[in-house]
Amino acid sequence: MTGATGNLGSALLRRLADEHTVVGLARRLPDPGFGGQTTTWVSVDLTENASVPALREAFADADAVVHLAWGFQPSHDLRYLEELGVGGTRRVLDAVTAARVPHLVHLSSMGAYAPKEDDEPVDESWPTTGVPTSPYSRHKAAAERLLDEHEASGATTLVTRMRPGVVGQRTAASGLLRYGVPGWVPAKALDLLPVLPLDRRLRIPLVHADDVAAAIEQVLLRRVGGGFNLAAEPPVTTERIAEALGARPVHVPSPLVRAAMATSWRLHLQQVDPGWLDLAFALPLLDCGRARRELDWAPTKDAVSVLQEVVDGMRDTAWDASPVLRLRTPLRQVVAALRRGPLTERERP
Repeated sequence: MTGATGNLGSALLRRLADEHTVVGLARRLPDPGFGGQTTTWVSVDLTENASVPALREAFADADAVVHLAWGFQPSHDLRYLEELGVGGTRRVLDAVTAARVPHLVHLSSMGAYAPKEDDEPVDESWPTTGVPTSPYSRHKAAAERLLDEHEASGATTLVTRMRPGVVGQRTAASGLLRYGVPGWVPAKALDLLPVLPLDRRLRIPLVHADDVAAAIEQVLLRRVGGGFNLAAEPPVTTERIAEALGARPVHVPSPLVRAAMATSWRLHLQQVDPGWLDLAFALPLLDCGRARRELDWAPTKDAVSVLQEVVDGMRDTAWDASPVLRLRTPLRQVVAALRRGPLTERERP
């Protein structure tokens, strides 16, 4: 499992580690005991071609490889993010082929889908050409093309593409805060937000990490390929986000929000690039009928509950014992910024 220390990786380890032998791969390894007693760890940097031999060794005799690794920061270093997301997927595919792994489960995303103007949910046949103004979306679409090429090559590896909505859980709150909120802002500031200035047209599919992990487990057990949409109802809206935050929603057209977001990002005042806003207003809602039919899958938590769990976790700076999900404090964030520069452009430790 690549990216085994992250948001979804931690949930999948909770689901699998008691009954399966797991090899967890990550650039920075977690605290001892993370992932359970049956999980062994290998340090691998997927941005480097030198990682391929280590990947081949880790994949040897594996029943399946679950590829979760992806990057969200530094958002000003698109070369690094592309090398990790797209280049890392290419290296995983090379190693999977060399090791003759029978099954690859790739964590794609709703972000790979092409834009859609209405709220009619789409199934897995919707084009995965991405949203051009979103680097994250472009990279997810590029990874899908690598999977297409792999399958067209006649390779025998079964490929499954998981395409969830936004994935949340309480223990990922510190990690999400680290990526989405300026480091000097304390988590308790969320309680002081009087209004939420955002376009009222927002509709975002959301799903709990444990529910995505359950779907991946079924894919592994049933050996089924192709794409799977995963989302809970109802879609998250501006009003629902404001309610979870205890703020009052104020309609501000998305072009105005984008202009402010782009300016503050360019000035390094906050670390979320404006492509994420474009993505939020361009993506379709998800039809999850295939997962229900072929995996007997249904989310155990509705999207509003997931949203509230994440927001409450942010208020409490909830965390887990891995470098990705570590406790987030403003002091640590400020010290890191002084030593290594802004999160949006600093080199990875």
